[in-house]
Amino acid sequence: TVHIQANLEDDLVKEALKTGVDLRQYSKQVEAELQRIEQASIKDYIKESQNIALLHNQITACDSILERMEGMLSGFQSDLSSISSEIQTLQQQSVSMNVRLKNRQAVRSQLSQLVDELVVPGAMISTILDSPVTEQEFLEQLHELNNKINFAKELSFRETLACSDIQDIVDRLKLKAVSKIREFILQKIYSFRKPMTNYQIPQNTLLKYRFFYQFLLANERTVAKEIRDEYVDTMSKIYYSYFKSYSGRLLKVQYEEVADKDDLMGVEDTAKKDILYSYRNTIFTLGQRGAILSPAELEGPILVPHTAQRGDSRYPYETLFRSQHYALLDNGCREFLFLSDFFMVAGNSALDLFNSIMGKTLSMFLKSMSTYVSDCYDSIAVFLCIHIILRFRAITAKRNIPALDKRFLTRGPTLCWGSCR
Repeated sequence: TVHIQANLEDDLVKEALKTGVDLRQYSKQVEAELQRIEQASIKDYIKESQNIALLHNQITACDSILERMEGMLSGFQSDLSSISSEIQTLQQQSVSMNVRLKNRQAVRSQLSQLVDELVVPGAMISTILDSPVTEQEFLEQLHELNNKINFAKELSFRETLACSDIQDIVDRLKLKAVSKIREFILQKIYSFRKPMTNYQIPQNTLLKYRFFYQFLLANERTVAKEIRDEYVDTMSKIYYSYFKSYSGRLLKVQYEEVADKDDLMGVEDTAKKDILYSYRNTIFTLGQRGAILSPAELEGPILVPHTAQRGDSRYPYETLFRSQHYALLDNGCREFLFLSDFFMVAGNSALDLFNSIMGKTLSMFLKSMSTYVSDCYDSIAVFLCIHIILRFRAITAKRNIPALDKRFLTRGPTLCWGSCR
């Protein structure tokens, strides 16, 4: 029933039913038509059989080719998988090799520096042993030796075994360098003691080789102390001898006529018991004496006593005082700068070292000043001396030299004021 209903729904059947065609007859007609078409199709198939066979062969050949291509592609895919795996392996190896290379380069840099610091070149040995200390090459090799000594100390703290390979030769070179430097510096210091020596020249030479003392201070403190003590002892004697002699010779060109107690009013005379009046009016006349405080006079050249004696020149006490103390100021400032630079001291250490050299000389100045003012009746000279010292204090402050200002130039005015009272 279902099939019948489906057939009735067919368009051809509907058309046949509408036209009133006999279905049996129509069925036979359709069957005959199908047979005809079948026969025609068979004839066409037979007619095209060669082409179909050829097509079949071509399809078979193509299928074989495709099969081979499939095999090739499968092999290529397998090769690609293998190559990808190899590339990944090579990439990992490359990363690993790169890390090892960086590590080796870092180690190489440190080892190269270590080897360079450990190696003691022949040029250094020959220069330290044979070259004079005044040659520039010796100074350069001394710097290198100092670096190697410091490096060897650092390695010894780390307990590096390679340090023992160079320790002996470095120690021998150090001893040789210390010996040559000690001899050189002591010779320069001893040259100060020669009569009529301008000690500023060897001082300038020592400043040129200030690294020598730095080397001694870092590597042989006993020798550095010996040199420092020898310098202090030598210069202390030189300054004391020079200023003692210079002060004595200056007094020989002082005015013979000076104020005494009889020239003052209101001074008690135990013998006469009355008040005296000065008849020598010029003694207390300022005149040109105040010119000593002018910048040109204050910082002018110091007096040369034997030249003044040949010319029968005579000067008031304040002029001698200015010359004496300006010489002290000039030499003291230069000495303080030298000590700070060569011996590498500053602050209280520099002041202590300066006082150990100039202390005896400064005490002599203070004693001489105290002796003078205790029996001085020339008030103008005293006040001019006070102003001279105050001006010199300003000069030391301008030069930033605290040594004289604290030890000497502060006590000088005190002594003078005490005499005035």
